[in-house]
Amino acid sequence: MKLLKVVFTFVFIVFLGCSSKAEAVLETEETLETQKEEKEEKEEIEAPESIIDTAVEEYGQLRVDGKNMVDENGDPVQLRGMSLFWSQWMGEFYTKETVKWLKDDWNITVIRASMGVEDDGGYLTNAVIEKAKVFEVIDAAIEEGIYVLVDWHSHHAEDHVEDAKSFFAEVAEKYGDYPNIIYETYNEPLDVSWEAVLKPYHEAVVAEIRKYDSDNIVVCGTRNWSQGVSEVIGNKLADSNIMYTLHYYASTHKEDLRTDAQTALDNDVPLFVTEYGVTEYTGDGFIDIVSVEEWWAFLDANAISWCNWSVADKEENSAALKPGASGLGGWPLSEITPSGQMVRAEMKQKN
Repeated sequence: MKLLKVVFTFVFIVFLGCSSKAEAVLETEETLETQKEEKEEKEEIEAPESIIDTAVEEYGQLRVDGKNMVDENGDPVQLRGMSLFWSQWMGEFYTKETVKWLKDDWNITVIRASMGVEDDGGYLTNAVIEKAKVFEVIDAAIEEGIYVLVDWHSHHAEDHVEDAKSFFAEVAEKYGDYPNIIYETYNEPLDVSWEAVLKPYHEAVVAEIRKYDSDNIVVCGTRNWSQGVSEVIGNKLADSNIMYTLHYYASTHKEDLRTDAQTALDNDVPLFVTEYGVTEYTGDGFIDIVSVEEWWAFLDANAISWCNWSVADKEENSAALKPGASGLGGWPLSEITPSGQMVRAEMKQKN
């Protein structure tokens, strides 16, 4: 009998010990589960509501600060994109589909709409139709969250000041509230004076823009096919949100023009390469790959934005597309020219 009592007591003690351990295990599991739930709830609270996936979402309202274009936080911004060809000659590419494809497949962050002015059905003789093309590109850029250069594509804009003022006033009144818009008041002036001709022209057009849009950037063309950038030193427009145009073609323009551009930058002249080609200045000829790379390195080092010439299927080497390419995008590599493939690869790597 005494032996049975001893055994019973031992079993009871073991049972209590096991129960305590079981309870402790349960309590530990419950604590871990609670901590896990609290961690997940915290992560859900801290997680961003959405992923930033467009240039305009990332950079917001652009402005000029010294020699740089900067974002809404004051950090330098470098946009890379494509320029459409003269609107009256390659209007089939002025479509929302082309803009969307360039954004999705080529990674562009800016598109340039080149309003043809004087020749063969341009703005001066066909304003309604040409404006509709440009407006479709602007609308598409806004929808896709990229920036859009609205370019007055002329070599003689000083002869049509009132037309330029009217066009840019309409654009500014219609779209000036959007941060996507960048105005380009004169594509490529010829050999005319900055002081006597070009600066007064730009001042007149900028004043018209500012009636409706006080904060978007304006880019002003410079003398001699937009290469005389150093002439702006000490003679900039009074408006603080102005940049100045630099154009080059890599197989023709090399170290001398980069030196001139660097001098301008060193004197706080902000530059925007609204048009360049990887070919000779004619838009055709050979592609100097070494020079192309030297120019891209220079632009990157100085955070200079650029648009490549051009989205077109013309039979010339600066055209990004081969003849017959669709105006609705969707181009396979077999429809993209060597220059187009080079530029596309550069943007897909860096944008």
